[in-house]
Amino acid sequence: MMNQVMRLFKEEEGQALTEYGLLVGLIAVFCIGSIALIGPKLKEYFDAILTALGVAAPE
Repeated sequence: MMNQVMRLFKEEEGQALTEYGLLVGLIAVFCIGSIALIGPKLKEYFDAILTALGVAAPE
């Protein structure tokens, strides 16, 4: 019984998939956060460009 428990902690086959999953999750959180922070400023920037070009900004 103890050998089986120790073998579970020593095996590393499933760890790579878990680590990749965590990395993908962290990257997704970073991207969503970045878009949430940059989005309003980017909209203002493009609205200013449209105003300078004389085009009505869509609502």
